[in-house]
Amino acid sequence: MDKIETIADFYKGKFDWIPENLKNEIGHFNVFNLEPFVGDKAQPVPYKRRDFYKIMLVKGNSQVHYADKVVEVKKQALSFSNPKIPYKWEHLDTVRNGSFCIFNQHFFHQFGDLNQYSVFQPNGTHIFELSDEQVEKSAAIYERMFEEINSDYIHKYDVLRNLVFELLHFAMKIQPAANYDKQQINASKRISVLFLELLERQFPIDDLHQRFNLRSASDFASQLNIHVNHLNRAVKETTQKTTSQVIAERILQESKILLKHSTWSVSEIAYALGFTEVTHFNNFFKKHIQSSPLKFRNV
Repeated sequence: MDKIETIADFYKGKFDWIPENLKNEIGHFNVFNLEPFVGDKAQPVPYKRRDFYKIMLVKGNSQVHYADKVVEVKKQALSFSNPKIPYKWEHLDTVRNGSFCIFNQHFFHQFGDLNQYSVFQPNGTHIFELSDEQVEKSAAIYERMFEEINSDYIHKYDVLRNLVFELLHFAMKIQPAANYDKQQINASKRISVLFLELLERQFPIDDLHQRFNLRSASDFASQLNIHVNHLNRAVKETTQKTTSQVIAERILQESKILLKHSTWSVSEIAYALGFTEVTHFNNFFKKHIQSSPLKFRNV
């Protein structure tokens, strides 16, 4: 898979210059207007990981590939991208306008963990279709960002952090209440969260030398220093799935991503995902998809 795009790469590709303050002590933040794409100038944003966060307000029809999902933006939407999840935008020629902000993890150092919010989690919602009224409200937040970043107020970056949180909570409130887990956090929930974090930390696999090492319930239990039966009960109680099912589903998701968006061979993908034999990977894939990896890649 292509190398990770850095903030420096973003500036070099878009503006052919790199800001001097990329490595300052407060981290980096910037906000831009999304210029309309017309005719053959519209190029799809390639599928890759970035080392920065991006929140984008898009007006117009387009498609976004997130992991193994394709989400269509019918009219207008707010999107959230983070360093863990590769993505790709298509059909940007129909985008009229919009705004976006970018920032790195260091910008929020000691100001909270962004990854605790569902919009930045692998299984969370990353695209929010907006009504005309919601577009006006989110556009107003971006206007305040432009106003603030161009001001000479000494604490303007604190204000900008607050505006990022405002966008984040604005989107999360759009989701129906039923989408949120209202269970009281208990021991099982904590164990399950730790297990899922540990599982997710192994992804995405974007280097042939990288290898998926924790593959079984007992592997994870050992890493978490708990009995495997305790882990299995906790995962079943909170996800209604077995630990093995959750692991298999995540391996399957990553295999689909690598088959569709990398140039690696099936045997290289099998090795990266921890299969000792390519036939084991083929059998695993066919069991869940009813198709061989090669057929899936060529569809």
